[in-house]
Amino acid sequence: MALEGSQIDFPNKPGVYLFKQKNERVLYVGKANNLKERVKSYFSKNPDRKMIPQLVLNSEKVDFIVTQNPNEALVLERELIRKHKPKYNSRLKDDKSYPFISLTNEEYPRILYTRFPAENDKRWGPFPDAGAAKRVIQLLRRQFGIRDKDCNGKDGCFAQHIGLCKGPCINPEGYSEVVKMVTSVLDGNAGKLIQELNIEMSKYSKELEYEKAGDIRDLITSVQSTISQQIINSRFYQDCDAIGFSQREDFAVVVILHAKDGIIQGEVNYPLIHKGDISESVSLVLSEHYSERKPPKTILLPTPITKVMQEWLSERKGKKVETRIPIKGELAKLQKMATRNAEIQVTRQKNKRSGNLEKIAAEDGARLLKLESLDHIVCFDMAQLQGSERVGASVVFRKGRPSKKEYRTYRVKTEVLDDLRMMSEVVERWLKRQDEWPDLLLLDGGKTHLNSINDLLKRRNLEGAFPVAALAKKEETIFRLGKEPIKIDRKGRVLIHSRDEAHRFVNKFHRQRRGKNTLKNPLENIEGLGAKKIQALMVHFGSYKKIKFASIEELQRVPGIGKEMSKKIYSELV
Repeated sequence: MALEGSQIDFPNKPGVYLFKQKNERVLYVGKANNLKERVKSYFSKNPDRKMIPQLVLNSEKVDFIVTQNPNEALVLERELIRKHKPKYNSRLKDDKSYPFISLTNEEYPRILYTRFPAENDKRWGPFPDAGAAKRVIQLLRRQFGIRDKDCNGKDGCFAQHIGLCKGPCINPEGYSEVVKMVTSVLDGNAGKLIQELNIEMSKYSKELEYEKAGDIRDLITSVQSTISQQIINSRFYQDCDAIGFSQREDFAVVVILHAKDGIIQGEVNYPLIHKGDISESVSLVLSEHYSERKPPKTILLPTPITKVMQEWLSERKGKKVETRIPIKGELAKLQKMATRNAEIQVTRQKNKRSGNLEKIAAEDGARLLKLESLDHIVCFDMAQLQGSERVGASVVFRKGRPSKKEYRTYRVKTEVLDDLRMMSEVVERWLKRQDEWPDLLLLDGGKTHLNSINDLLKRRNLEGAFPVAALAKKEETIFRLGKEPIKIDRKGRVLIHSRDEAHRFVNKFHRQRRGKNTLKNPLENIEGLGAKKIQALMVHFGSYKKIKFASIEELQRVPGIGKEMSKKIYSELV
């Protein structure tokens, strides 16, 4: 079944999205500064690429992974394309990738800028901003004197003479500390280095050497940019899963981010009913997820798990699985990324769950009325005051939810004053404009409204074209032709919702019309006195003046005006 735009509920965050078939095969990977807006564009009437309609037709679902910023999305997109080789993505023939910074696995390590790090080298990246990565290497050489690719290990090389190399080939003492400092900076601990650069920049600025100060400023930006791009790919992510957890009331989502060979490979999320114990909920998902696959070497957790669960994971893998709750560093960043994705997923799934409840309400209503479906309901209501501003409105519900773009308002064009004939006029005008019939035409009223509209349908040869029902507010009873009245309970909540929405909408329109063309009647200020009761008063007394001077006993004789309401009217108008 082809995807529909209404199924897509993504966050306004940067990240990547994956169009997938039912068997989880990835058909397309894309990146976005704003996931919601980008994916929504695939369902527009005029897509910007020819392949999009076919991609949407062949896809069963769209998954996403949220990143910290668009740069991370750019890198992750490239890595996922390389892994999955999706049918609808363009790919370079040589599978060219973004560059890395690496430290060679030698006695005196060298720092390299390369697209293909050796297997045993330490690596950082990949970096979409290659220029920034190169500037960071130059800075690290200048600051710490680490060897580079051109160093051949011979005595007295030029790099040593100009201060770019400590010269371990002559004196290896202290070179291991150099490697440690460079590694620390590339791991993201660049605070001290940036502090020193800031001091240097301030010095040049005070000496009015603004060009040099600007160069230092650019170096600081390069360092910050480069070290911030380590969450998507890191030498620490050799074989690990990061577990994220988030909850809303009794509903929760556990997200598992899988990383291997230093690269995030993908994401799986598990919605569940949460009973308050995070460890229990996380363990439930772990037992489900790893029942059909081997656990990784390391699992990063948001909360401790039991010793029994740890032993089960190790048994599944065949050797010890390390479980950690990282506090800082690269692994903590990865676990936080999993938690952030869980937070977004729980909101998204909660909204989807709410939509399902509305669909369930429509299904319950259909069963109550013994209809095949109630996915399309049209409900009518009327409003007038003193015979003027006679208006009607129709609201539409699709799958239990209001479809506001299909709401319509009507001004009564004939001279009729009673609700029945006004509703007949409005429904007749509605009938002439329909391309499809609803599963139910619902009227705000009782038996007389039902009979009146059924007579109209007979005259237009539409009897039996679609079911018609009237919902009387008193005792919430629904009437249908040839069937016993039904008192509505919880199963009919979609019908009550439709009727109440029609009532709200027509009254809003009525107020707008009155505000434009009439002075407000003082009776409207009386709480609990609606348009129909005001109309009853006007019909009974004939004018507002007579109502104003009526006694409590006289007011009580009006249909629908009880003892308490008559006292309220009397006290307000005296």
